[in-house]
Amino acid sequence: MAQDEKARPRAARAERAERAERAESEGDGGRRGNPALTSRAAILAVVVCAIALSLAYPVREYIAQRKEIADLEHKEGLARRHVDELAQRKRQLGDKSYIEREATRRLHYCRPDVKCYIVLDGGGSEGQQTRKGGTPSRPPWYETLWRSVEAADRPR
Repeated sequence: MAQDEKARPRAARAERAERAERAESEGDGGRRGNPALTSRAAILAVVVCAIALSLAYPVREYIAQRKEIADLEHKEGLARRHVDELAQRKRQLGDKSYIEREATRRLHYCRPDVKCYIVLDGGGSEGQQTRKGGTPSRPPWYETLWRSVEAADRPR
């Protein structure tokens, strides 16, 4: 019995060696014929495709969110600059000397103790004033109103 048990593995080894010799003699080189795409490779390809497809949407969303964040940061910077400009303008309007200068320049107001002069040059055409650039501008509204009153007052 012990000899039979020892003989079986030897017989199995001999049988395997004989098969290998037959395969070599057939020109196979001892290798089994591998098809181009094994089942393992197909499963691996399917898994890789599934992973790629499952990651495509989150990556696209991540990129879109990063772009949106960059746009919002740019808008925030513009808004901050605008707020700074408005704060500076508020400080200017709180300054009494600035308000006096603007009233004198824009509205032709004068302080009671100061003599103010308005120089009218006769170089402009009737009803037209010239700017510094030389382009004509419309006369002020009150001048137009007064001319229409004068025209209505003239006899026909």
